[in-house]
Amino acid sequence: MSDRKILVTSALPYANGPIHIGHMLEYIQTDIWVRFQKQRGHRCYFVCADDAHGTPIMLKADREGISPEQLIAQVGKEHLIDFTEFGVAFDKYHSTHSEENKQLSSLIYERLRDSGHISSRTITQAYDPVKNMFLPDRFIKGDCPKCGAADQYGDGCEACGATYSPTELKNAVSAISGEKPIEKDSVHYFFNLADFTGMLRDWTSAGHLQAEVRNKLAEWLESGLQQWDISRDAPYFGFEIPDAPGKYFYVWLDAPIGYMASFKNLCARQGLDFDEFWATDSDAELYHFIGKDIIYFHALFWPAMLSGAHFRTPSAIFAHGFLTVNGEKMSKSRGTFITARTYLEHLNPEYLRYYFAAKLNAGVDDIDLNFDDFSQRVNADLVGKVVNIASRCSGFIAKRFANVLSANCSEPALFQDFINANKTIADFYETREFGKAMREIMALADKANHYIDEKKPWLLAKENGKDAELHDVCSMGLNLFRLLAAYLKPVTPVLAKNAEHFLNSQVDGWIDALQPLTSHAINDFSPLMTRVEADKIVAIVEASKENLEKTADKPKVKKFEPIAPAIEFDDFAKLDLRIAKIVKADHVEGADKLLQLTVDIGDETRNIFAGIKSAYAPEELEGKLTLVIANLAPRKMRFGLSEGMVLAAGPGGKDIWLLSPDEGAVAGMRVK
Repeated sequence: MSDRKILVTSALPYANGPIHIGHMLEYIQTDIWVRFQKQRGHRCYFVCADDAHGTPIMLKADREGISPEQLIAQVGKEHLIDFTEFGVAFDKYHSTHSEENKQLSSLIYERLRDSGHISSRTITQAYDPVKNMFLPDRFIKGDCPKCGAADQYGDGCEACGATYSPTELKNAVSAISGEKPIEKDSVHYFFNLADFTGMLRDWTSAGHLQAEVRNKLAEWLESGLQQWDISRDAPYFGFEIPDAPGKYFYVWLDAPIGYMASFKNLCARQGLDFDEFWATDSDAELYHFIGKDIIYFHALFWPAMLSGAHFRTPSAIFAHGFLTVNGEKMSKSRGTFITARTYLEHLNPEYLRYYFAAKLNAGVDDIDLNFDDFSQRVNADLVGKVVNIASRCSGFIAKRFANVLSANCSEPALFQDFINANKTIADFYETREFGKAMREIMALADKANHYIDEKKPWLLAKENGKDAELHDVCSMGLNLFRLLAAYLKPVTPVLAKNAEHFLNSQVDGWIDALQPLTSHAINDFSPLMTRVEADKIVAIVEASKENLEKTADKPKVKKFEPIAPAIEFDDFAKLDLRIAKIVKADHVEGADKLLQLTVDIGDETRNIFAGIKSAYAPEELEGKLTLVIANLAPRKMRFGLSEGMVLAAGPGGKDIWLLSPDEGAVAGMRVK
């Protein structure tokens, strides 16, 4: 067992509605990282909880005629079922409405208060005269004071991104009653965040954050930190502030403390030492995975609260971008989301786990779930490359060799190549460069398939005297498949578990210690994963059709790195020319002129059919750079979908030349 002690959290899902696949991006990302740490032998704990307090939950429970406690109990149960079916394996999933959280929230507040970091004053707030309650910012709607966009919330504009106070909204109304709010005074309690300016400057610049996040925080720190209102007036569902009857902790105060409370509950259940992970002198590692929209709370308020209350601060905060579906924004508040349950009713959750892994990196880029790309990537990689190896080799082992592998490892150098890749893949997993890890693993899968293609076991099986070679080749193929399944175990744990059962051998640790299985009895093969079926995608889209429809009043999302729109041939001026690396080239069965190319254009890989077979053999192209049109409308061909065009010159035949970029070019570089 390693001496690393790691505590990992995901942001807490709000307990007033279902989990959607935008949420799942974060929980899958975190789960992959945690599973990797555990596979490496580290002592790693993964905790989370339902975020169960606040006005929205109180109002929803009221509408449904049940208590807030009944609502959060039911939603919490549904959340955990969805997470479990997606393979997200928490060590503890708790609720912020817990005794542990109440005690810790009070303790942290009292320590901050006694150290002089809490103050109070009378403020004027929007008040709903019909519902007789103060209105949170999100329950006031009106016209943006900056750009004039209608139907915007009281804390920020989704159209232009401006932030403001609710009093600045034009034509403001209560989102609860529709009545125009009135102003009313109330005493509120504030956390003096500016007291921690120096501490936060040091902490945010000490390697705990991604560069993009650190730079944004530097701007906020430079503009000066404001007091943070941590109280809310009754009626409110939450914890009452210890020395302020009728006042409640704002949900964002006790929500992150829920990380501590969940772990405290786990400690009680497993006999762990809470202080070993949370004391100021702790040598444990603490990591928070969050969405980029809640950076302010996690990277400013949270470390300041912890520091002021004499607890340790996070080792790092890992922020990720948003998820779009076929280019459309997902928004829980506006209903434009595909629920986790809808997905689970139609598709294997490990498809989505792999697809997210293939797209994720260590940055805060937004990710688009494009269903065409999703189907192609899952079918090509998991089914066509990885599972196909087991399928190709298992039949011969069963029929000809009674399900017993060869006594020989016929290709020790090839096996060692797969083992040697473990450090690179481990480094990518560790640094959350999951997309790069998947590319490395799929490159190994290509090697394994190439080996089988070269040895042609289907021909060996027909030749007399070739049984020993056939046995060696198929046994080697299954040993390579075993390594691939082990590398993919953090991403596709069910696939890995089924592979282990098939091979009658469990992989408990990391890949570097694995040895070939020789003279080893395996079990009968059964299909490990089937292809994504187009009708299942259609069913998901139909089930979520109302949510996915574009509406005129919804602002378009500005994507992190937009690709130019699909074009026709006569729109030459709009061409998005990219330098691309050819990562794979194959013959196309039944085609006289075509080669099938997999090209890396920088932010994704594309499948392109190119009529260059007369001039190039596939092995001549792999690893070379070429020029492609990246935004040509995809073209459905008899052999599959072509997602771009390779540019070439020459009269034809053998005289076809792919355009060569400058030596300093890199994949993804745009050509002007």
